[in-house]
Amino acid sequence: MATDLNAEILDRLFQTIQQRQGADPDSSYTAKLLSGGPERISKKLGEEAVETVIAAVSKDPDAVAGESADLLYHLLVLWSASGVTPEEVWAKLAAREKMSGIDEKAARVQDGKNAAD
Repeated sequence: MATDLNAEILDRLFQTIQQRQGADPDSSYTAKLLSGGPERISKKLGEEAVETVIAAVSKDPDAVAGESADLLYHLLVLWSASGVTPEEVWAKLAAREKMSGIDEKAARVQDGKNAAD
């Protein structure tokens, strides 16, 4: 079970990412990603997602953990570039907590949103 300390790590990472907005892309990987906008960040996020899947299929827990860390980092960068805060995401998750996954997906389909499996 996750602890508050673990959630604080994501919050601190997001704050650091926010601080890199507008920084010199030559001095910071995060600033370089942010300078490419959501399109570039999304491409990198997709690559990290694929690497996470490959690690899982390879049944390598250490690699899954490492790739998951990369995936979360790039997701946070995308949130920052898109003007989304972790609190907004946590609120969406909290709203879905009391709903079954099947019901939640059906509600998204009814609302006209894409509901990927």
